[in-house]
Amino acid sequence: MGSVRELLLVDLHLAEDLRRHHKIQAVADRLESVLPTVPSESLDVVLCLSVLEHLEEPQEALDNFCRILAPGGVAVVNVPSWRGKPLLELSAFRLGLSPAVEMDDHKCYYDPRDLWPMLVRAGFRPSGILCRRHKFGLNTLAICRVSRVGGAEGSDTSGEACATRNDMPCVETQ
Repeated sequence: MGSVRELLLVDLHLAEDLRRHHKIQAVADRLESVLPTVPSESLDVVLCLSVLEHLEEPQEALDNFCRILAPGGVAVVNVPSWRGKPLLELSAFRLGLSPAVEMDDHKCYYDPRDLWPMLVRAGFRPSGILCRRHKFGLNTLAICRVSRVGGAEGSDTSGEACATRNDMPCVETQ
């Protein structure tokens, strides 16, 4: 964490050493409860790894990611894909290698064609979204870059919640 100035960490269960770290604001709560309290344009990076599939309102979380990212910020979202669903369930329910309670909590699975439109609805511009399958197609990864539109010097005076930079194409790979 050498170059990290501060970190907001949200999870239901957090290790004690993370709670005590001087650079970490650790919040043991549901993401849906915390996101609305995070100030707009206050974070440079949002990592949402294997979380979205557990949320009742995933669109609301994506909307908030766009809102809380500062100009030039990036959101990284990783979710299990529909192709990965049978293997995850085999691992959890038949082999006992993964926690069955976590698989039972999955509300949805996402391929790029599912996740990409949600990111656009959240306010990320298509030209700033990289959305593709990875890990042999078992997961979907999205990387979204943001900047503000309107106003002088890139400031947001137009009331637009979020837009993205034009340097990342949308790509779907098999």
